[in-house]
Amino acid sequence: MADSSSSSSSSSSYIHMVHRLIEECLVFKMSKEECMEALSKHANIKPVITSTVWIELEKENKEFFEAYTRGSHERATEIEKRQRIQRSLHAYIRDNNGNDQLHY
Repeated sequence: MADSSSSSSSSSSYIHMVHRLIEECLVFKMSKEECMEALSKHANIKPVITSTVWIELEKENKEFFEAYTRGSHERATEIEKRQRIQRSLHAYIRDNNGNDQLHY
């Protein structure tokens, strides 16, 4: 039977590994949900573990996560805006059968 200090050390090292993996997710600008899914799929880490560590990181680094979340929302808004413009252009071209050219 393992002693409690060995078990505690093992848990601490596991949490530290999850912490490092979450940092990698942040580098790739993943949301919490995307990170939970990626770590579950690729590192066999239960989503509840990733979520718990993420929440603790948010508590310890409030300003960083506020800016990170704000940046994520801004990127999502920009992507949505581009997609709407692309859809509008495609609809215009489709409706005009490409016969009309845009004039500047």
